[in-house]
Amino acid sequence: MLEHGGNLRDAAKRFGRDDWVDLSTGINPHWYPAPEVAGNAWHRLPEPDPALTAAAAAFYGAPQMLPVAGTQAAIQALPRLRAPSRVAVSAPSYAEHAHHWGGHGHTMTLTPYAELSDAVARHDVVVVVNPNNPTGAVVSAAQLLQWADQLAARGGWLVVDEAFGDTAQENSVAAHTGRPGLIVLRSVGKFFGLAGIRLGFVAAHADLLRDLADLLGPWTISGPAQQIALAALSDHAWQSDTRTQLAVHGERLRALLASHGIQSSGTPLFQWWAEPQPEAFWRHMAERGIWVRLFTQAARGIRLGLPPDEAGWQRLHTALSEWNQR
Repeated sequence: MLEHGGNLRDAAKRFGRDDWVDLSTGINPHWYPAPEVAGNAWHRLPEPDPALTAAAAAFYGAPQMLPVAGTQAAIQALPRLRAPSRVAVSAPSYAEHAHHWGGHGHTMTLTPYAELSDAVARHDVVVVVNPNNPTGAVVSAAQLLQWADQLAARGGWLVVDEAFGDTAQENSVAAHTGRPGLIVLRSVGKFFGLAGIRLGFVAAHADLLRDLADLLGPWTISGPAQQIALAALSDHAWQSDTRTQLAVHGERLRALLASHGIQSSGTPLFQWWAEPQPEAFWRHMAERGIWVRLFTQAARGIRLGLPPDEAGWQRLHTALSEWNQR
């Protein structure tokens, strides 16, 4: 399996400490306060709840959606729904897309964001992470819809991973997924901080959602996860307050890095930069109990998420100061 953030057991084993500030994932550290679930959620087979699908469609602005066991489930399944195709995956971006499109008979090409327009004319499927993970780069909704039309005209797909899109809904194209060939992935793991319930949604044309549901099979989302997600997606006050707080905290992180000479880019949930010495920076932080995301392939650099509390912010500030003084 590919390496991801959040692997604190590995960190503890390697560096011999248990007092970690985990900044490796970009997940909101102030997660939605999950309500107590009904007792029968643990007992009954988890049949799909139409209320959950309706709440997701309303929150994401999509005409119809399919709940999946995290967007990872859709990322792994979508390549199996097409005959061998020419596929361009935005690079750098979330590595699981390229990993899975590279199989199942497809010809996969990693494509820099600046070259995606040209790639649309030469490929059957184009995958774009928007906003990008890890860099935070954004493609406008207007541009994405133009690409979607070009691809759909010859039976192609545009797959848009909007897992980090909840703080920038204006860039979403989920509202346009009633048309064939446009597929949008959304996640409750990042903005809501509920990665542990393994739930995401796919917005697409009804025919594709039906095929995807058939491939994934029954009972893909647990009963407790459905109840918790329904509460989160329906809690408009929490959503509004959280967007405001994330904007403040995201700017604080950007400004903190800038004060230590680091010019970064990202979203309200994380910052990234092309660190000249990424391995050394990663080790420096780990030795101080701060777990960051190291990138050594297409994007050599560092990604940091938000500290969970003032003590975490202070530890990060101190570690950055010591990095500059080394």
